[in-house]
Amino acid sequence: MRASRLLAPFAVVALGLTACSPIVGVEAAADAANPECASVMVSLPDLVAENELRETNSQATAAWGDPSQVVLRCGVAVPGPTTDACASVNGVDWIILEEEEVWRATTYGRDPAVEVLFDPNEVASSTILVDLGTAVSVIEQDSECLSVENELELP
Repeated sequence: MRASRLLAPFAVVALGLTACSPIVGVEAAADAANPECASVMVSLPDLVAENELRETNSQATAAWGDPSQVVLRCGVAVPGPTTDACASVNGVDWIILEEEEVWRATTYGRDPAVEVLFDPNEVASSTILVDLGTAVSVIEQDSECLSVENELELP
């Protein structure tokens, strides 16, 4: 119950035509029509953190769980260099922002970027990012997160 309230600004549940399976309303990202997003969408798993995939009403979006526990949007703005927390999970770099009670994980070094919203008190971020890694990795990575331990070679 809590996650559906928290994700409400991002995913509004609307009843579908059959009233048996609600369709999740998710606002499409600016670059949702990018062909790379189509590749991600057809690669998405049926289960994320033990939540079933549900139908959404906009292009390049997905949601899992009833109520929605995980919401994905492909085609969000590509993040530039940042000092925000970045985690590498199975070869996919994610910038993770804690926003009140909802966390936002955005791929780093991939264009278009993929954003995932979830409540970390309801579902484990590590499980979500592992479950989505294969689908997201169809977008080629062109840069990666660096830490202070990384050495850079300057010209």
